[in-house]
Amino acid sequence: MDIQRHGTTRRYSDFVCHAGTVYLVEVPPDPTADIRTQTRETLASLERLLAQAGSDKSRLLLATLYLRDMADYEAMNEVWDAWLPAGTAPARACVQAKLAHPDYRVEIVLIAAQNRQPA
Repeated sequence: MDIQRHGTTRRYSDFVCHAGTVYLVEVPPDPTADIRTQTRETLASLERLLAQAGSDKSRLLLATLYLRDMADYEAMNEVWDAWLPAGTAPARACVQAKLAHPDYRVEIVLIAAQNRQPA
């Protein structure tokens, strides 16, 4: 089965599909924003990428959320909980990490099942 890469640069792809599974990672578009805004904007971007990949947020299999500071955990979860459809929670980990940009407060990795081929 072929691997499909979309939005590919030398360093990364916006998303990768293989065997009916979508792999994606996103960082905040505005690193100067607070944790709620960074989380909301990152999830909105991921939702657009999921749609392009032939999936959606109800088909998440695994989520890994990286936080610069665990003090942001509750605020991030408020946004996450409001975004995620009831009854569709993926397996999930949330860890504290030193992120690539000093102002990133969150980075999110998702794995999801496709329901159609990418656009």
